[in-house]
Amino acid sequence: MEPAASPFAPAAGGLRVTLRLTPKAGRDRVVGVVADAEGGAVLKVQVTAVPEDGKANAALLKLLAKSWRLPRTALTIVQGATDRRKVIEISGDAALLRPRLEQWMAEHHD
Repeated sequence: MEPAASPFAPAAGGLRVTLRLTPKAGRDRVVGVVADAEGGAVLKVQVTAVPEDGKANAALLKLLAKSWRLPRTALTIVQGATDRRKVIEISGDAALLRPRLEQWMAEHHD
């Protein structure tokens, strides 16, 4: 079942992505869009790093930057640095970023 909402939302400086991070996973990967407890959409991501000293957050940002072909410096965790549920802001033009990331999601996840 495909969630109706998108994890991507325009923000003042670019695009915000709501996600749920699972640390200590078997491998680093972007799982896809899933519904959260409130009925919204979140991007589910898994990393092998442990949630200590910011290691999981660093692995998350590195994975997303590589996957989306964006500079690592364009990604910032703006909410949930110590929580599984996070909001990441991608600096740039939301009108250009959102279609690009939606296209990436369509190509890489069923």
